[in-house]
Amino acid sequence: MKRWIKWAVAAAVVLVIAGAVGRLVIDRRAAQMAAQAPKAAPVLALSDSDIAVAATRELERAIDISGSVRAVNSAFVKSRVAGEITRIAVREGEPVKAGQLLVQQDTTEFDWRVRQAEEQARSARAQLDIAQRTLANNRALVTQGFISPTALDTAVSNEAAAQANLLAAQAAVEIAKKARGDTALTAPLSGLVAQRLAQPGERIGVDVRILEIVDLSRLEIETALAPDDVAALRLGAPARLTVDGIGEPVTARVARINPSAQAGSRTVPVYLALDAHPALRQGLFARGRITIERRRVVALPASAIRLDRADPYVLVLEGGLIQARPVRTGLRSQAGNVEAVELVEIVQGLAEGARVLAGSVGAVADGTAWRGAAAAGAAASGAAR
Repeated sequence: MKRWIKWAVAAAVVLVIAGAVGRLVIDRRAAQMAAQAPKAAPVLALSDSDIAVAATRELERAIDISGSVRAVNSAFVKSRVAGEITRIAVREGEPVKAGQLLVQQDTTEFDWRVRQAEEQARSARAQLDIAQRTLANNRALVTQGFISPTALDTAVSNEAAAQANLLAAQAAVEIAKKARGDTALTAPLSGLVAQRLAQPGERIGVDVRILEIVDLSRLEIETALAPDDVAALRLGAPARLTVDGIGEPVTARVARINPSAQAGSRTVPVYLALDAHPALRQGLFARGRITIERRRVVALPASAIRLDRADPYVLVLEGGLIQARPVRTGLRSQAGNVEAVELVEIVQGLAEGARVLAGSVGAVADGTAWRGAAAAGAAASGAAR
């Protein structure tokens, strides 16, 4: 009886050990099969902000410019003669009319010069009278035979010299009067006084700047462009500018193109006429763009164009996969919105309405599966239930 019990216990132990070994073998084989089985491809969940749509937009080809505002018509009031300034009638910011008296210099010295010239002219007139009477007398004496013809010739020459001296003295009078008149300086054009460079009581020389006058009714910007940009430019081309101190854009147009390039930089000066604006002032700095052409094209945000290969390409969302597709681009422009998104024309490779992966997503392998974020959220909710 005891022997039978021992054999039963031994058999049970063997069965337990065999079961444990079998279970271990089965688990190991299952683990090997799971490791050898192909893994499921990952699915990329995308939100609406991760997708860009090729749409028809109006793009423009433009040239960036910058320059300072200046008046088309401006002038410096300069001294014409040396002398002391006795009066300046205007100050900075005051309006002036063309021909208005602005500056007066001391005329004392010039008054005496006019008087001196007039006295010399009277003396020359008296000398001419004497020469004319002498000539008349000598002609009578020659006729009567009292003097020789040579004496008459001398009288004729003296009368001609006296006549020339009188004319020279009269010219000197006019010169002296002009110099006196040049002490009064008038406005060469209508406008506003921009600078007052001298004060009453100063003694100045010839051609010294005293006032600057600018006419704000016509303003322009001079900018220097590369020859390639000038070749595409045309007169009348519109421009939108941002000017310091002015909140809204200022419009302008190409008014003139210089026929010569600058010697050092080889750039070509271009002049843009500004449309009237009450806040524009000479000297303000402006920057903006000249529109060369404008047309409606299929476009994408520039960030969606990928450039990590030899040719530009986009990642197109077709069906449930992301596929790389090469594209050819054209115009670049900024959309007129708050974000100022740069747009790129798609000349070839995409049709309107095509959906592509936005540049914010980063690098994604060609052939990656994708689904919208809403679908991914619904699948996760179902799995949780």
